[in-house]
Amino acid sequence: MGELGFEPRIVALCCHFCAYAAADLAGALRLQCPDSIHVVKIPCTGDLDVRDVLAAFESGADGVMIAGCMEGDCHYQTGNLRALKRVERTQQVLTEAGVGGERIRMYHLSSAMGGRWAEVAREMDAHIRQLGPSPLRPVGGASAGES
Repeated sequence: MGELGFEPRIVALCCHFCAYAAADLAGALRLQCPDSIHVVKIPCTGDLDVRDVLAAFESGADGVMIAGCMEGDCHYQTGNLRALKRVERTQQVLTEAGVGGERIRMYHLSSAMGGRWAEVAREMDAHIRQLGPSPLRPVGGASAGES
């Protein structure tokens, strides 16, 4: 379970058109979002590569959020549906590796959903805090490249 004083590191892979714009809107609206969320803009969640998610965990992430367009509303037609299948497969891989498939989640947002972005960011932060540090987190808690 959760660890006292644990500060999670969560990588949020966000599609350019919707989820990244929702995160940007949340910031423009000055909505409270946890500092644990590190947003990375990607062209489309359909470009999601399982190896990139695994690399995030190997670099010290405690959780990964995949945030894309609303289901059926992807700017690249079915990219977010492909991503959902990849997330499900990645959950299986993480479970088999002993990391825990519950450390990755996918969310669907439109660009106008700044409030929802803040809500899912807080939800993911609370979820990862409850799980505690990733078993792959480097000793001392620092990510690769941090001092």
